[in-house]
Amino acid sequence: MREASTITGVGIQITVLGSGSAGNCTFIETANTAVLIDAGLSGRQISQRLATIGRQLDDLDAILVTHEHSDHVRGLGAICKKHPVAVYANRLTAEAINEEPDWTNGIRIPWRVFANGQTFSVGDLTVEPFSIPHDAFDPVAFTLHHGTHAIGVVTDLGHATKLVVERVRQMDFLILESNHDVRMLQDDTIRPWATRQRIMSRHGHLNNEAAAAVAAEVVSDRLRHLVLAHLSRDCNKPELAQTVVGTKLRQLGATHVHVTAASQDQPTATVQL
Repeated sequence: MREASTITGVGIQITVLGSGSAGNCTFIETANTAVLIDAGLSGRQISQRLATIGRQLDDLDAILVTHEHSDHVRGLGAICKKHPVAVYANRLTAEAINEEPDWTNGIRIPWRVFANGQTFSVGDLTVEPFSIPHDAFDPVAFTLHHGTHAIGVVTDLGHATKLVVERVRQMDFLILESNHDVRMLQDDTIRPWATRQRIMSRHGHLNNEAAAAVAAEVVSDRLRHLVLAHLSRDCNKPELAQTVVGTKLRQLGATHVHVTAASQDQPTATVQL
């Protein structure tokens, strides 16, 4: 826990350090607590990107892990080897990561195991993990609450269940997967057909139109920021994802929502709530 506040005048701030098929990591902090959602970039990359916003790995109180795929846990072992930070995951995810030495970096991860649907606290953040449909052992998304502010982080899901929609209806800030354009994926010559089928399945990844449908279902007067995440380098384009989702929201009159797309290569602008 940090000894003194590093942010003043705001309740919470969010920076997506990177998001895409090669690595996912989001930094969220209040005046007293700092967490990462996933650590899918290398430890060095996470450290370097934190430095661009004046933060460092020693600031971290916890890492919250959504699931065991490498693009969400690649830097986990490297961080834990040098920095005393609690790592939160459900049991099946923790077990899967423990079985992969490349992800643990040969060290014992200091797990804090939660049950899906069980609310827990990290400092002054209240965290709620909930199940999502994806081809992992027991994947989750998170909502985080601080005072009156609410943030949702929902990536790596093949479709939005009723539970997903229910959990993220009243967010101020939502990170939502918009992985691919269906036509671009169908025409892709790099991925085998079986891989493309997996991505498009109900336990794969949301396409742009599906993300737009989710956004339309959960949008409220409260939602101010929507960050589209986990975009495919080959089968999507940031401007395309933003156009599809933004057009859908404008059709509903939700012009108050600021829609952006996260980058694989650099952090997003930090948003303060």
